[in-house]
Amino acid sequence: MSEKREVRVAIVGCGGIGMGKHMPSLALLKHVKMVAFCDIIEERAVEAAKKFGVEGAKVSTDYKEIFKDDTIEVVHVCTPNRSHAEISIAAMEAGKHVMCEKPMAKTAAEAREMVEAAKKTGMKLTVGYQTRHSAEGQYLKQAVEAGELGDIYFAKAHAIRRRAVPTWGVFLNEYEQGGGPLIDIGTHALDITLWTMNNYKPKFVVGTTYRELADRENAANAWGPWDPKEFTVEDSAFGFVVMENGATIILESSWALNTLQVAEAKTTLCGTEGGADTLDGLRINGEKFGKLYTEKPELDAGGAAFYDGHSETPANREARLWIDSVINDTDPVVMPEQALVVTEILEGIYESAKSGEPYYFNK
Repeated sequence: MSEKREVRVAIVGCGGIGMGKHMPSLALLKHVKMVAFCDIIEERAVEAAKKFGVEGAKVSTDYKEIFKDDTIEVVHVCTPNRSHAEISIAAMEAGKHVMCEKPMAKTAAEAREMVEAAKKTGMKLTVGYQTRHSAEGQYLKQAVEAGELGDIYFAKAHAIRRRAVPTWGVFLNEYEQGGGPLIDIGTHALDITLWTMNNYKPKFVVGTTYRELADRENAANAWGPWDPKEFTVEDSAFGFVVMENGATIILESSWALNTLQVAEAKTTLCGTEGGADTLDGLRINGEKFGKLYTEKPELDAGGAAFYDGHSETPANREARLWIDSVINDTDPVVMPEQALVVTEILEGIYESAKSGEPYYFNK
């Protein structure tokens, strides 16, 4: 493998997603140097710099200070949703390529501003939808592109937890995040569904949101009881999306729901020639020679895929291909225009839930 040129990266937001996903994945890439770390809590930035930074890495509580460094080529934005657009746009205007953690932004208007900033500055912008990089997602995309499912006219985007409300950070804070499970995990399920369908033209959506369990004291929960006073978002949300070509997508999301049918970042696709789902590994179904069939590709056959001596997780593959797109000046796997449609649909569900009416796109 030929040596790749050095890419200097700044991290803005040194909380859970930065320390748990972005920085460990970038650290596996020998040609990537994490040279600057920013967080509103300085100790977090200091800790991140010690663990992942080059010697003498900059630490700051002000991202604008870091963006003045012309040697920084890439910025990873790992902050709460409210500041995604503001920081990403500032980074692009300072001449940096941006990987923004999902969802793209708190609102569709902000996401559109991000797309415009990318066009205006010529900088690359991508969003952290790593489910696309799973073995199931990659195989399913190829199967769809090969025509195995035919025309896909019905799909489900699954993001259902029974009792797994995140009790750390600002996940329960509507002001910081813009919503609960829909914008947090529903966004992954919707992205993998739209991407595998290759359908980004919604016509209208009917949405519902619920707060039926959020106010319970001492509730059973994977991460311990939540504080009802801090829980200012929905605990579940559902959307019925009709696309311009007539296809239907049902999006289901919850952090807390009385169900045993749990599935997160999963998709079900139904087409004219076959169907598929990722609910139990990848399963492809259809009809051949007058008989029904179900196939389960052995995606782990021969062990895990390795890259440069490391087992390659979806997060690791995401980071590698993103940095490759910067070095080679190619399109990132997740295009900002695609991520924008995800945000527009999520906002449509919230708006429909508020109004009690269908929400129409391109009004």
